[in-house]
Amino acid sequence: MDLGIELERNMVSLNFSKSESGLLPAIVQDYQTNEVLMLAYINELAWKETVKTGKAHYWSRSRNKLWLKGETSGHIQKIHEILVDCDDDTVIYKVEQIGGAACHTGHRSCFYRRLENDALVVEGAPLFDPEKVYKK
Repeated sequence: MDLGIELERNMVSLNFSKSESGLLPAIVQDYQTNEVLMLAYINELAWKETVKTGKAHYWSRSRNKLWLKGETSGHIQKIHEILVDCDDDTVIYKVEQIGGAACHTGHRSCFYRRLENDALVVEGAPLFDPEKVYKK
């Protein structure tokens, strides 16, 4: 399935004006297991690049720039399906997480901590060392 071509034909217009910042939430799930991998934000440019390339692009709020997921780590997200909510202001990206880890901490998912008895319990070990991958 060539996602880019199919989506461009019927280009969905998301409602970026609903947010003062022009950013909309993108919930990212594994396309096979539905595991929530991360939450990121998209602007119109990130949306168009995602649709065009079939790879997840986001808007980095901390760096204030377009961000191709995996451009530094190599852990890209190949889009398999995109769901748009009823208000056209939130998307779900169903992705194939290539490289294994969605989180910059090295964990498969950004949601690797669980609240238990008023404390956060870490579930699972990181899949990579972020200091080596991001050379910090």
